[in-house]
Amino acid sequence: MAKTKLKHAVWKEGKFFVAQCLNVDVSSFGKTKKEAINNLNEALDLYFEDKKHPTIIKVERVEIVSGNFQNA
Repeated sequence: MAKTKLKHAVWKEGKFFVAQCLNVDVSSFGKTKKEAINNLNEALDLYFEDKKHPTIIKVERVEIVSGNFQNA
């Protein structure tokens, strides 16, 4: 089985941590960072189990930028 490196983003949202894979549209959450990442890895296992030829986006550099939003 070939190994593919995937990049994840993790952040705190309220009481939980959210972990999102940047290469495929899969995310999960947990009470701790470690739990969120473990749950994401389990979700990724299930995602790839169902996909014969998944589309994996190559993510090279991640940069967090701020933006302004003005609501009406």
